[in-house]
Amino acid sequence: MLKIKRLYTFMLSRFLPRFLMTFCICLFIVMMQFLWRYIDELVGKGLSIDLVAELFFYAALSMVPLALPLSILLAALMTFGDLGEHVELTALKSSGISLTTIMKPLAILMALVSVAAFFFQNDVLPKSQVKMWTLLFSMRQTSPTLDIPEGAVYSQIPGYNIYVKRKDKERDMLYNMLIYDVSVGTMYPRIVAADSGRLSMTEDKQHLVLTLYKGAWYEQMQGSTNGMNGMSGELYRRETFHDKELVIPYDANFTRMDDETMKSQYVGKNIDELQQTIDSVKLKVDSAATLIVKQLRSQTVCGVPLQRTTYQDGKPIVEKAKEVKLDKPLDINKMIKELPENEQEQIVNQALTRATTGMQDVQFQGYTVSDDNYVIRRHQIELMKKFTLSLACLIFFFIGAPLGAIIRKGGLGMPIVISVLLFIVYYIIDNMGYKLARDGRWEVWQGMWLSSAVLLPLGVFLTHKAVNDSAVFNPDAWLNFLRRFTGLHQTRKLEAKEVIINEVVPADALTQIADLKASCQQFLDRYPARQRYIDYWQQGYDKKAIKSLATEVDNVVDYLSNSRDQMVLNKAMDYPVIRQLLTYQPVANKTVGTVLAALFPIGLPVWLVGMRHQKNLRRDIQLTIKTCDQLTAILNGEYNREMEYN
Repeated sequence: MLKIKRLYTFMLSRFLPRFLMTFCICLFIVMMQFLWRYIDELVGKGLSIDLVAELFFYAALSMVPLALPLSILLAALMTFGDLGEHVELTALKSSGISLTTIMKPLAILMALVSVAAFFFQNDVLPKSQVKMWTLLFSMRQTSPTLDIPEGAVYSQIPGYNIYVKRKDKERDMLYNMLIYDVSVGTMYPRIVAADSGRLSMTEDKQHLVLTLYKGAWYEQMQGSTNGMNGMSGELYRRETFHDKELVIPYDANFTRMDDETMKSQYVGKNIDELQQTIDSVKLKVDSAATLIVKQLRSQTVCGVPLQRTTYQDGKPIVEKAKEVKLDKPLDINKMIKELPENEQEQIVNQALTRATTGMQDVQFQGYTVSDDNYVIRRHQIELMKKFTLSLACLIFFFIGAPLGAIIRKGGLGMPIVISVLLFIVYYIIDNMGYKLARDGRWEVWQGMWLSSAVLLPLGVFLTHKAVNDSAVFNPDAWLNFLRRFTGLHQTRKLEAKEVIINEVVPADALTQIADLKASCQQFLDRYPARQRYIDYWQQGYDKKAIKSLATEVDNVVDYLSNSRDQMVLNKAMDYPVIRQLLTYQPVANKTVGTVLAALFPIGLPVWLVGMRHQKNLRRDIQLTIKTCDQLTAILNGEYNREMEYN
C-alpha cells in the first residue's frame, strides 16, 4: 500500500486550495478581457442565453493556456510566502528538512499538471477553439435586433437608412419617417417620406414589413431617354400614397456555421494534423521552387536556349546548350546603333516588355511561395505551443516557490504585485517572439522558445539562492556588492556583547596588532607611490597580498569585538575595510597587460581610475597603522586625545 508522507499531504493541502482559487481568478480576468474585446459584436443581436453561455464555455477553455502559468506562479508565491511569514518554513528547515524536500510533492504535482497541459493543448484546445471561433463568426453574421432610435439615422438594415422623429411604444407607431433606399446602388437612390408607419417582421424572420401612411416616393430611374434636340435626359419618378407596404430582406435568425471550415485552420489541428499540413505545404513550396528554376532555365538568352531537350526511344533527355565561342568580344551597342531607328526602338520595347513580364511572373510566383511559407510558419507556431505551455508551468513554479521562500510574504498583496510584473515580462517577451516568428524574421523555434530561454535561468537562479538561504533581497548585501563594485567606502559597526565567551587578553591583542602594523608597513614599503602607466598594466598591486591584509584586519577586529572596554570597541571601528577591487590589478598576465597598455586611448581612463583606487588603498592602510598605534596606547594605558591629531 502506497503511504504518502505527512509533509507531502501538508504541502498539498496548503497549495491546492490556493492554486484552484488563483486559477479561477486568472481565468475570470482573461475572460473579461475576451468579453471587452468582442462585446460590440454580441450586444443587440437577440442572442439566447444558452448560445452566449456556450460561447463563454468554449472561450474559457481556450483561455486556459494564458491563465494556467499565471495561476501557478501566484499560488506558489502565496504558499511559500505564507509559510515563510508564519515561520513554518523556518521550523521545517530547523528540523533538518531541506527546501528541495519541501518542494518535492508540489514539483511532482506540477510535472503532472504539465503533462496534462500538453494533452489539453493537443486534444481539447483544438476542438474548443473550433467551436468558439465558429460560434463567434456565426454571431458576427447575425443581424442585430431592430431598435430604431428617435431623432437619429438607423443604418443597421443593409441597404437602408431610416430616420424616425418620434416613436409611440404603446401603439407601436413611428412618426415623421424618412427612408433612404440604396439597395440597388448609390447611383439610383430611392427616398420615401411618410407621416407615420409601423414596423413588423414576417413569421419566418426573413423579411421586414414597413407599413407607411400618407407619404411620397421619390426615385431616379435607371437608364436614360433622348430629350429635346437629341439631348439625353434622366427620368425621375414621384408617387404619393395613402398607405403603402415595403418588404425588405432581413434575416434575423441565428445560423450556425459548419465546423469543417475552422477545422481546416491551424487552430483546429493536433500535432499529427499540423505536421501533416506542414509536410504537404513544404512539398508544394519545393515543387513551386523547382518549377520556377525550370522556367528560368528554359528561357532563351539572346535567342539561344540554355537547355535543349532531345528524345531517344521516346524518352526526353535534357542537355545543356553548347557554349558559343567568339573570336573577339561582340559589341552589342555598336550593332544596335547600326540598325535603323525604328528597329532600335522595336528592340528596346521588346526587351523592356520581356523584362517587365518576367519580373511580374517572378513576383507573382514569389507571392504564392510567400503565402505558403506563412502557412507553414503559422502551423509550426501552433505546433510549438503544444510544448511551450508545459515548460512554462514548470518554469513559473520554480520561480514562484523559491521567490516566496525568499521574500516570506503571504496573502494577496506582495505576491500579486510580483506575479503580475513577472507575467507582464513573460507576456511581452512571448508576444515579441511570436511576432518575430510569424513574420519570418526569426526561426519559428527561436521565437516560440524565447520566453522560456529568458525565464528558465531566472528560475534556476532563484531556486539555487533559496536552497542555499542566500539573501537575494537583502539591501545590505546588495549595498556591499555595490560598494565593492564602485569602490565606495564601508564602515564597521561594533556593539558591546552581553555575553562574552572568549575574553580579550591584552598581551595577545597587542601581538596581533603589532603583526598587523608590520604587514601594513611592509605593503607600503613595497608600493610607496602610484605606479606608472606601463607598470600598472604589467604588474599592478598584488591581489593576494591585499586579500591577506584584509583577512588579517578582519581577524583583529573580530578578536577585539569581544572586549568589555567601550573605548577599545569604538577605536576598533576605525579600522577601514580593505576592499578587493578589480582595478588594483586589471590583468595577472604580463603579456596581456602589455597588449592592453598599447590600447592607449582605452587604457588611459582605466589607469586613472586605478590610480585613484590605489591611492585610497594606501590611505586606508596608513589609517590602519594609525589605528594600531592608538589601540596599542589604549591597551597599555598610555592613550591621550592628542594622538587623534598626530
